[in-house]
Amino acid sequence: MENPGFPMRINKYLALHGHSTRRGADVLIEGKQVFINGKQAVLGDKVTETDVVEVRLKGKKKEYRYIAYNKPRGIVTHSAQDGEKEILNEVPIKGVFPIGRLDKDSHGLIILTDDGRITDRLLGPSYKHEKEYVVKTKEKLRSSFKEKMEAGVQIDDEKTAPCKVHILNDFTFKIILTEGKRHQIRRMCVALFQEVLDLQRIRIMNIKITHLAEGDYREIKGEELQAFLHALGLEK
Repeated sequence: MENPGFPMRINKYLALHGHSTRRGADVLIEGKQVFINGKQAVLGDKVTETDVVEVRLKGKKKEYRYIAYNKPRGIVTHSAQDGEKEILNEVPIKGVFPIGRLDKDSHGLIILTDDGRITDRLLGPSYKHEKEYVVKTKEKLRSSFKEKMEAGVQIDDEKTAPCKVHILNDFTFKIILTEGKRHQIRRMCVALFQEVLDLQRIRIMNIKITHLAEGDYREIKGEELQAFLHALGLEK
């Protein structure tokens, strides 16, 4: 995370420290649950690095849910059209939503949650979190493929960030990205004269798809969840 500038508004401070979104922080402040140096905060207050900020929650703290889902091909992440299957109709857990996207023709790991705090922290361009994929191509990979992919590929008017590539065989490679442009891997391959036959996401940060059958899901919990939230700058 970039070093925040002080003094800063109290709602921004609370959002950066994982207490809530900025809008949610305003609700906490209006509910008289936020204190700066022991004094009740009001909307518009600013804090410095040396101020002591407390959030004194009333009632039971909300328990968020985090689900790892192995999305099959043909399932749409968002906004399914007529005749299409959407994730939220395939996973029988109410109140959760997918974080990010995975193409209809791609398969693999996607995280479902009811914790809106993690959306920007996982997907925001200022955060560089790893996502790992296994990709199979129609044509044999060229000898220069790894070098060119890792250096960044020109797509339309922008160049992708450097990435890590491991060649598994003549037609298969693993790639680790820290950004998530639309259809990025497929477009990178096309720019290097390769056509993708299969694309599977196997990891998001420390969350892996290992031992999770296609179409199945599991709860993310324990040390795995603590490490995930810690890396996002959040607490359970």
